[in-house]
Amino acid sequence: MKFFDQVGKMAMGTRIRFLGDKITQDAAQIYKVYDNALQPKWFPVFYVLSSDGESTVTAIAEYIGHSHASVSKILAEMSKAGLVLEKTDPKDRRKTKISLSKKGKEIANNISDQFQDVGAAIEEISAQTTHNLWAAIEEWEYFLAQKSLLERVIEKKKQRESISVKIESYKPKYKEAFFKLNEEWISKYFKMEQPDRDALGNPKGYILDKGGAIFVATLNGEPVGVCALIKRDDLNCFELAKMAVSPKAQGKNIGYLLGKACIEKAEELKTDRLFLESNTILKPAIRLYEKLGFKKVVGPPTPYERCNIQMELRLNTGN
Repeated sequence: MKFFDQVGKMAMGTRIRFLGDKITQDAAQIYKVYDNALQPKWFPVFYVLSSDGESTVTAIAEYIGHSHASVSKILAEMSKAGLVLEKTDPKDRRKTKISLSKKGKEIANNISDQFQDVGAAIEEISAQTTHNLWAAIEEWEYFLAQKSLLERVIEKKKQRESISVKIESYKPKYKEAFFKLNEEWISKYFKMEQPDRDALGNPKGYILDKGGAIFVATLNGEPVGVCALIKRDDLNCFELAKMAVSPKAQGKNIGYLLGKACIEKAEELKTDRLFLESNTILKPAIRLYEKLGFKKVVGPPTPYERCNIQMELRLNTGN
């Protein structure tokens, strides 16, 4: 079709659905050719019952990868067609056992010729094609199970948009942005505390002059994210802190880029670990820290009321 030639992979879902619809339409007619009163969508449930003798909705759903509701709906349709029977499990009256009816068993006994002919037809198509569709589907299912198409597209979106983001070292002109970006997110979820005011109000004296670093993410020249690396002499390490990203710039991988910049700086400073404090209600932040390699630890007493989780990242700096 010209449409698929022009649109390409963007229409993969539509093309697969078209192919699936065509095969399903043929399958419905094939059942009629062999006088087997089945619908294609019933086949997975029918197969389980013909193989196992009897089962439960939950067991069938788990085996064929359908939802409980989907299997229940199919069984209701099959029951209406007279193909299945239901009975209460005598060992557990909360469970219902499902099995094929006499009519269903007759189809199970007569369907072997259809299986053989359908299998031969598919093998014939496979022999005529360059690519093995069945093997390709298995590969796609495997890799989509590792990371969904949605996750992959979001990842590519962030990568593309992050190209416009620049990570810079702190300059005095960013003092106001460092304060305001942090104040914005802290005030949204918690309240400003004295340690916040100490660090945000005097970044040079509290962070930079003590051997730390601050990084600023800019988008089109505008500061939209910040993060600090604070030297912790009491812990003999550095703390990743004061990370904040403007809501209008979120979803552009900025937090990850700032975190990586801090990690690279920490490695340059030859520290063997990074420490951070956060709160578990900030689920995206916790996921980001985990992506950067941080793991939960039990650390020292914290000066922050809002902190309920501490994490650290071990660095291979040769120390």
